Amino acid sequence: MKNFKAAIFDADGTIIDSMYVWEKIDRDFLTQRGIPVTREYTDTVRGMFFRTAAEYTKSCYALSESVEEIMQIWLDMARHEYEFHVKAKPYVKEYLAYLKAHNIQIGLATSSDPYLLEPVLKNNGLHDYFDTVCYTSEVGKNKSFPDVYIRTAEKLSVKPEECIVFEDIPEGIDGADKAGMYTVAVYDKASAKNSDYLKQKANQYIFGFSEMLGEI
Repeated sequence: MKNFKAAIFDADGTIIDSMYVWEKIDRDFLTQRGIPVTREYTDTVRGMFFRTAAEYTKSCYALSESVEEIMQIWLDMARHEYEFHVKAKPYVKEYLAYLKAHNIQIGLATSSDPYLLEPVLKNNGLHDYFDTVCYTSEVGKNKSFPDVYIRTAEKLSVKPEECIVFEDIPEGIDGADKAGMYTVAVYDKASAKNSDYLKQKANQYIFGFSEMLGEI
């Protein structure tokens, strides 16, 4: 896509290498309770709202903890990883700087939680590149719907068709496509099994942001 006015990024799995955190939390949280971790479970909760995932987990395994307690346990487990260990993917910072140098608006559309996102962006020197952040919790729909992308475009004062979107999961690519935006699927180990779909559905597929340097 040439001559776009805004770039919208997903966070987890797209610009930060963090998907391992949630797999680790799934494994540790369930294992501590003597519950086997299944691919069906991890695939089901991926992309859910945080609360919805907690509600599902409580119901699925008849846990004694309240939904609020489960959410707090997960947040505390994740916070440590995000604050001290999660890193940006290669060439992300260089690409964001490149976009800024060309006066491209930059937005973040994420299902993450500010409690986690703020420290990881700041620690990796990414925070100040973003002109706006929009959370799925603001729009009340997950990423398979276009709402979070449309809202991000509104915050950036651009039209949906003037945006390029970077996502690593099928739901994100589907939602951005429904919003009428140009979509770029970004390789991530956690979503590698969906690579065939992503290559077919997205307008473009990249293995890393070094491929985007020089493209405006």
